[in-house]
Amino acid sequence: MTTDSDENIAAARAAMDGYMAAFNKEDADALRNRWFHFPHVRFHSDKITIMETPQDLKMPVWEREGQSTNWGSSAWDYVELVDSGPNKVHFRVQFTRYNPDGSVIGSYKSFYILTQKGGQWGIQGRSSWAA
Repeated sequence: MTTDSDENIAAARAAMDGYMAAFNKEDADALRNRWFHFPHVRFHSDKITIMETPQDLKMPVWEREGQSTNWGSSAWDYVELVDSGPNKVHFRVQFTRYNPDGSVIGSYKSFYILTQKGGQWGIQGRSSWAA
Protein backbone atom coordinates (compact mmCIF):
# COMPACT_ATOMS: atom_id res chain seq x y z
CA MET A 1 0.00 0.00 0.00
CA THR A 2 1.33 3.44 -0.87
CA THR A 3 0.75 6.54 1.18
CA ASP A 4 0.33 10.11 0.00
CA SER A 5 3.92 10.60 1.11
CA ASP A 6 5.11 7.71 -1.08
CA GLU A 7 3.23 9.18 -4.03
CA ASN A 8 4.69 12.64 -3.39
CA ILE A 9 8.21 11.25 -3.15
CA ALA A 10 7.75 9.28 -6.39
CA ALA A 11 6.33 12.33 -8.17
CA ALA A 12 9.17 14.55 -6.91
CA ARG A 13 11.72 11.94 -7.97
CA ALA A 14 10.14 11.76 -11.43
CA ALA A 15 10.52 15.55 -11.63
CA MET A 16 14.23 15.14 -10.97
CA ASP A 17 14.52 12.78 -13.95
CA GLY A 18 12.40 15.06 -16.12
CA TYR A 19 14.67 17.95 -15.24
CA MET A 20 17.83 16.00 -16.10
CA ALA A 21 16.40 14.91 -19.46
CA ALA A 22 15.42 18.50 -20.32
CA PHE A 23 18.76 19.82 -19.07
CA ASN A 24 20.67 17.43 -21.34
CA LYS A 25 18.50 18.48 -24.30
CA GLU A 26 19.15 22.13 -23.40
CA ASP A 27 15.38 22.57 -23.37
CA ALA A 28 14.99 25.90 -21.59
CA ASP A 29 11.24 25.97 -22.22
CA ALA A 30 10.76 22.66 -20.41
CA LEU A 31 12.78 23.92 -17.44
CA ARG A 32 10.86 27.19 -17.34
CA ASN A 33 7.40 25.73 -17.80
CA ARG A 34 7.56 22.25 -16.30
CA TRP A 35 10.56 21.28 -14.17
CA PHE A 36 11.37 24.45 -12.20
CA HIS A 37 9.21 26.46 -9.84
CA PHE A 38 9.83 30.19 -9.47
CA PRO A 39 11.22 31.99 -7.70
CA HIS A 40 14.06 29.51 -8.12
CA VAL A 41 17.14 29.78 -5.89
CA ARG A 42 20.60 28.39 -6.59
CA PHE A 43 23.53 28.45 -4.14
CA HIS A 44 26.78 27.94 -6.09
CA SER A 45 30.36 29.14 -6.49
CA ASP A 46 30.13 31.39 -3.41
CA LYS A 47 27.06 33.06 -4.97
CA ILE A 48 23.33 32.99 -4.58
CA THR A 49 21.35 33.27 -7.79
CA ILE A 50 17.65 34.04 -7.50
CA MET A 51 15.60 33.57 -10.64
CA GLU A 52 12.37 35.38 -9.81
CA THR A 53 10.55 34.48 -13.03
CA PRO A 54 10.93 31.90 -15.80
CA GLN A 55 12.47 34.61 -18.00
CA ASP A 56 15.35 34.87 -15.51
CA LEU A 57 16.46 31.26 -16.16
CA LYS A 58 20.23 30.94 -16.47
CA MET A 59 22.05 27.66 -17.08
CA PRO A 60 25.78 28.51 -17.13
CA VAL A 61 26.78 25.00 -18.27
CA TRP A 62 24.97 25.61 -21.57
CA GLU A 63 27.30 28.56 -22.22
CA ARG A 64 30.21 26.08 -22.29
CA GLU A 65 32.69 28.23 -20.45
CA GLY A 66 35.30 27.40 -17.81
CA GLN A 67 35.20 23.81 -16.65
CA SER A 68 32.16 23.15 -18.85
CA THR A 69 33.82 24.19 -22.13
CA ASN A 70 33.29 20.74 -23.62
CA TRP A 71 30.17 19.73 -21.67
CA GLY A 72 28.10 17.08 -23.43
CA SER A 73 25.71 15.72 -20.80
CA SER A 74 25.10 15.17 -17.11
CA ALA A 75 23.69 12.25 -15.12
CA TRP A 76 22.60 11.50 -11.58
CA ASP A 77 25.01 9.30 -9.64
CA TYR A 78 22.47 9.06 -6.84
CA VAL A 79 19.31 10.78 -5.63
CA GLU A 80 18.64 10.09 -1.95
CA LEU A 81 15.61 11.20 0.01
CA VAL A 82 16.41 13.38 3.02
CA ASP A 83 12.89 14.34 4.10
CA SER A 84 9.40 14.90 2.74
CA GLY A 85 6.15 16.58 3.58
CA PRO A 86 2.84 17.15 1.84
CA ASN A 87 4.19 19.82 -0.54
CA LYS A 88 7.96 19.66 -0.24
CA VAL A 89 10.66 17.02 -0.73
CA HIS A 90 14.40 17.30 -0.06
CA PHE A 91 16.93 15.19 -1.97
CA ARG A 92 20.66 14.77 -1.42
CA VAL A 93 22.18 14.11 -4.81
CA GLN A 94 25.37 13.72 -6.74
CA PHE A 95 25.64 14.30 -10.46
CA THR A 96 28.46 13.95 -12.93
CA ARG A 97 29.15 16.16 -15.92
CA TYR A 98 30.56 14.47 -19.02
CA ASN A 99 32.35 15.60 -22.16
CA PRO A 100 30.80 14.43 -25.47
CA ASP A 101 33.33 11.56 -25.58
CA GLY A 102 32.06 10.26 -22.22
CA SER A 103 35.06 11.39 -20.19
CA VAL A 104 34.25 12.94 -16.81
CA ILE A 105 34.43 16.68 -16.26
CA GLY A 106 33.56 16.38 -12.58
CA SER A 107 31.14 15.02 -9.99
CA TYR A 108 29.23 17.30 -7.62
CA LYS A 109 27.31 16.71 -4.41
CA SER A 110 24.19 18.84 -4.17
CA PHE A 111 20.95 19.40 -2.31
CA TYR A 112 17.67 19.86 -4.20
CA ILE A 113 14.38 21.18 -2.83
CA LEU A 114 11.24 20.26 -4.75
CA THR A 115 7.84 21.79 -4.13
CA GLN A 116 4.36 21.00 -5.30
CA LYS A 117 2.47 23.93 -6.79
CA GLY A 118 -0.81 23.64 -8.63
CA GLY A 119 -0.57 19.85 -8.42
CA GLN A 120 2.81 19.81 -10.17
CA TRP A 121 6.18 18.94 -8.65
CA GLY A 122 9.16 21.07 -9.62
CA ILE A 123 12.61 22.06 -8.42
CA GLN A 124 12.56 25.31 -6.46
CA GLY A 125 16.00 25.36 -4.90
CA ARG A 126 19.45 23.87 -5.42
CA SER A 127 22.74 24.07 -3.60
CA SER A 128 25.93 22.63 -5.02
CA TRP A 129 29.66 23.07 -5.42
CA ALA A 130 29.35 23.03 -9.19
CA ALA A 131 30.23 26.22 -11.02
